Amino acid sequence: MLDRLNQAMEHIEGHLDGHVEVSELARITVTSEYHFRRLFSSLAGMPLSEYVRRRRLTVAAADVLAGKPTLLEIAVRYGYTSGEAFARAFRALHGVGPGEARRTGAALNAQPRLSFRLTVEGNSTMWYRIVEKEAFRVVGKKARVPLIYQGVNPHIAEHIRGIPPETMLRIAALSDQDPEGVVSATVRLSDGFEEGSELDYYHAVVSTAAEPPEDLDVLDCPAGTWAVFDNSGPFPEALQQMWGDVAARWIPSNPYEYRPGPEILRTRPSQDDPAWSDAQLWIPVARTAV
Repeated sequence: MLDRLNQAMEHIEGHLDGHVEVSELARITVTSEYHFRRLFSSLAGMPLSEYVRRRRLTVAAADVLAGKPTLLEIAVRYGYTSGEAFARAFRALHGVGPGEARRTGAALNAQPRLSFRLTVEGNSTMWYRIVEKEAFRVVGKKARVPLIYQGVNPHIAEHIRGIPPETMLRIAALSDQDPEGVVSATVRLSDGFEEGSELDYYHAVVSTAAEPPEDLDVLDCPAGTWAVFDNSGPFPEALQQMWGDVAARWIPSNPYEYRPGPEILRTRPSQDDPAWSDAQLWIPVARTAV
């Protein structure tokens, strides 16, 4: 997988002055377009489109400073429909317009070219199992919140506090399958994994209820394959680390790829240490060709 990812980076570099087709990157890496976008964003820390934009403006900056060709020719070469659009994008990345940069030789920002390599860190083991589930529903209360990587997400905490206790009892009573009890379910609304990108967050249960109460939010999930991970550790640091390890370590090393669907998290306070939690993370996946 790492070799294929690096081949995809080579393809991007060769097409910065043309079209970068996600379908071709998916073909190179032998994945679906959905999986490639998810995997790239999780590893690079930015959406694929943002990386390509930054690389184009980095390479274009070299042409700007070289004094030729004209700024309009540079704009067209790197996919901008007008000099004004190019100037706005250039200023957003470099903090200075292309005309001023050419006149003054200003110092500019650069997006380094990405490459992927395997880093061995200790000998830790990720415990997981593969589960085939029939169709089910996520039933509870939904809120749109920003993604926050470190610490407790205050927007989620506020949403949970706002659910009346009587409503929580009704939600909990609908739980009828694994993962049992109240869970957190998140649905990403964009390809990006960047801090601040929006999520639909459900404080909910997994249920087969045919007619849930009308005041509750419902997310239908088709039958499919799920990778299930377990860990214990300080809350919320340990589970956030587990989420990152799934994307950076487990997905590139196993014959599975992301598929559309919610990521479901079940946490319970540890019986041994109240500052710790026992977490179980369910990720929707599909097996890839070996």
